[in-house]
Amino acid sequence: MEADEARALVAQFLRGYGPVCDPAAFLRARFDAGLAWIHFPPGLGGLHAPRALQPVVDEAFAAAGTPGNDPHRNAIGLGMAAPTILRHAGVDLALRLLRPLWTGEEIWCQLFSEPGAGSDLAGVATRAVRDGEDWIVTGQKVWTSLAHRARWGLLLARTDPELPKHQGLTYFICDMSRPGVEVRPLRQITGEAEFNEVFLTDVRIPDTLRLGAVGDGWQVARTTLMNERVAIGGRSRPREGGMIGVLAEAWRANPQRRTPGLHDELVRLWIRAEAVRLTALMVGTQAAAGDPGPEGSAVKLSYATLTQQITGLELELLGAEGLRYDDWTMRRPEGVDLLGRTPGYRYLRARGNSIEGGTSEILRGVVADRVLKLPAEPRADIAVAWKDLPR
Repeated sequence: MEADEARALVAQFLRGYGPVCDPAAFLRARFDAGLAWIHFPPGLGGLHAPRALQPVVDEAFAAAGTPGNDPHRNAIGLGMAAPTILRHAGVDLALRLLRPLWTGEEIWCQLFSEPGAGSDLAGVATRAVRDGEDWIVTGQKVWTSLAHRARWGLLLARTDPELPKHQGLTYFICDMSRPGVEVRPLRQITGEAEFNEVFLTDVRIPDTLRLGAVGDGWQVARTTLMNERVAIGGRSRPREGGMIGVLAEAWRANPQRRTPGLHDELVRLWIRAEAVRLTALMVGTQAAAGDPGPEGSAVKLSYATLTQQITGLELELLGAEGLRYDDWTMRRPEGVDLLGRTPGYRYLRARGNSIEGGTSEILRGVVADRVLKLPAEPRADIAVAWKDLPR
């Protein structure tokens, strides 16, 4: 399929709709026509077309002014759950989950991190015990975005504590409406509560909602993690887009605050932002050709550090004016908006960039091991049963 053929398919689809249509019904029909994820298989929102045609399809729908699926509202579902489901779920389960995920009718969250196993994801302690055709899950998850709105959660749990920590994990899909699921808000330094802690108490999960084989959870989780890091750091941006554009605009609007030292730092960050942007384009191209690789970890790591440095320089440029804060009211925002908020908010929220989506310390290890191929650090926990590890 070529770009012109993709545009023709969109035009043919749109001929069945007038200027006004029900947004939910429109999105369902677009999915059924294979024009959601065009590279997905037929019946699962796609046409087995080249992934590179996705922007062509999206631009054609946008030009026609059609309803969108508001990807920021369901970022975990679209960026992480969908590719994991496509790769590891059976056809029947994928058919059930992907359509309402893409339309935004069912929101997703990620039940990975725990109070005692944040950076060391393979050390999770949440237990899943087999009970006939179900699994009974008990544990606690933390830093869970969208859990208060989610219908489904991507859950990593320990099913065999007798095995080494990477081998005793199994991956499930958790129905967040089930008895025993409790979601509590976590208030952040910004005053808001984007994140949650989730308590799981004897939650029953049918074995039909397991992804991958029992004990193969780590491999399934790696699919999710690689897509997560590309989703966070690998977004396509124009030159001087994103946070560096905000900083450059502040520089142009405040000539009285400029100094040679600030100018040197601005230029250094601008060059680095451009390098990260171009690298992200390369990683996105690689992801379009198949599964994303460990290079996404390098982009996410660079993005986190760069954003923190940019927001710091913005405050330094603005001085006391930059310390004003718009609103400290405890609320649950729809999403993260670094561009549309005040400099003070941007500075505080950027502190979380080096934690979310994999800590910067862990990502440096991934880059060293899987990108640079450096010798691995000695580890004493690889061949030891999880139950025997100190905690």
